[in-house]
Amino acid sequence: MLKYNKEFVADKKYEQYKTDSFPNKRMVIFTCMESRLVELLPRSLNIQNGDVKMLKNAGAIIRKPFDSIMKSILVAVYSLKAEEVIVIGHHDCGMSHVNTDQLMDTMSDRGISDEALSTLEHAGIDFEEEFHGFETVEQSVEQSVGIIRNHPLLPEEVKVHGLVIDPGTGKVDVVTEDN
Repeated sequence: MLKYNKEFVADKKYEQYKTDSFPNKRMVIFTCMESRLVELLPRSLNIQNGDVKMLKNAGAIIRKPFDSIMKSILVAVYSLKAEEVIVIGHHDCGMSHVNTDQLMDTMSDRGISDEALSTLEHAGIDFEEEFHGFETVEQSVEQSVGIIRNHPLLPEEVKVHGLVIDPGTGKVDVVTEDN
């Protein structure tokens, strides 16, 4: 990758991607870190470089109103001229039906000590709450949308929508639309 990067810069291939830091479509997309969506999602929605602010995490899940994703959304709204937020989950997500006991066992098998895992409990972090997935992607999208829409620091005029994409076909379905 680094060798390619040197050639990329030397050949000035970056020039076709030049834009400013404000999203052309005045939009923030919050989606899953799913590798199948890296190119599929932008192409299926006609999103070009510079069009949106793209935020990602495992499962496109927001559980707490002041987590890092929500902070990023607020910065995009107040400092980067975003006027709309779209949460996009996807079918066949690895976060659906996460078995937290199995996850903890796998961590132990990979060398994470019981002592390290117990520090979570002492820090007031509930492993199950932090790492559990969701039953349906639609419910998960609605939950994340609800936290964003009802955030005390989000202006009323900012529209928040929820979509689900099929990672096999790129077909997008509306879960909830803010009019």
